[in-house]
Parts: sequence; structure tokens; C-alpha cells
Amino acid sequence: MTLHRFGRLAAGAAAALVLPLTGAGTATAAPLDAVELYYDASGLPDYQAEATQAAANWNNSVHNVHLNSGGAATIIMHETTGGGSYTQTDGHGNGDIYIDTQQVAEGNDPTRIIAHEIGHNLGLPDHYEGPCSELMSGHGPGITCKNAMPDAQESAQVDANFANGFAAVRLPEKHIYR
Repeated sequence: MTLHRFGRLAAGAAAALVLPLTGAGTATAAPLDAVELYYDASGLPDYQAEATQAAANWNNSVHNVHLNSGGAATIIMHETTGGGSYTQTDGHGNGDIYIDTQQVAEGNDPTRIIAHEIGHNLGLPDHYEGPCSELMSGHGPGITCKNAMPDAQESAQVDANFANGFAAVRLPEKHIYR
């Protein structure tokens, strides 16, 4: 490398370090791509279509995270009988979802249940006192509630939870939401 070329490289490196400090020549970074999460619904043989729809509802409502079937799944779905539907999750895309077939037999909407449990895996807590329009109100509004779409506040919170990709704060352990 010639001395002249070295000098130009050094000057460029110095400018790259100094300009951001002065505010001159700063550029905003491009937004991060959506975090890609993978789920496995093979453990829900009776609710495959509902799991697909629940994931699509989230995908149509948020921008910073995208749910995909298959792949290296970190969200695993299971059917269970009795005990209620629940999730064991870290709240940031890793967890196990259990769908109680008895709850569905009693009239609870399976798409709503699955979408609600996915919400926990995306970092949302329960809010059973909420209206039917809030997905995270879960079974609180009763079996007549069929809404399986997150509301604007729930969507905004999930986008905030994944705004920095996986760099966002993770809970130190998995929590169970019943």
C-alpha cells in the first residue's frame, strides 16, 4: 500500500469517527427486518387450520415479528384434555402452547385460544377483565367471544417487544400463563 493511499484511508476513518460526534453527515440506520419466529402445530392435529389462521392474524397485525410454520420451531403447540389452555414461555418467541380440547368442546373458539396463547409467546400478559375486542382478555368475556385478532394496543406492544429483534430484554426463565 502506498503512503498516499494509506493517508486517504486514515483520513476517511477519522472522518467516520468524528462526523457522528459533530452531528454532520449522520444517517439513520435502516429498520431491522422482522424477527422470524417458527412454530410447530403438528401437536394440534384437530386444530391445524385454526393454528394457521391464528398465526396469520398476528402476521397481519404486527410489523417487527413474523410467524412461520415449520423450520427450527421455537413455539411448539400441543393438544391436552382438561386443565385449561395455557402457555409456558419466556415471552420472547420461545415456548410451549397447550390447547385444552375440553375448552373447545364447551364452545370456546379455538382460533381465539391459539391466537391468545401466541400472544403470550410474543410478550403479552393476560387481561381477563378486558372486553372481547382485546385478544388477551382470553376467556374473560365468555364463550360468545370469537374475536381472534389483537387490538391496536396489543399489536403496538408486540412491535415494541421486538423493535430491537432478539436484543430486547428476555425474561430469565419461562413463565406459565393460565
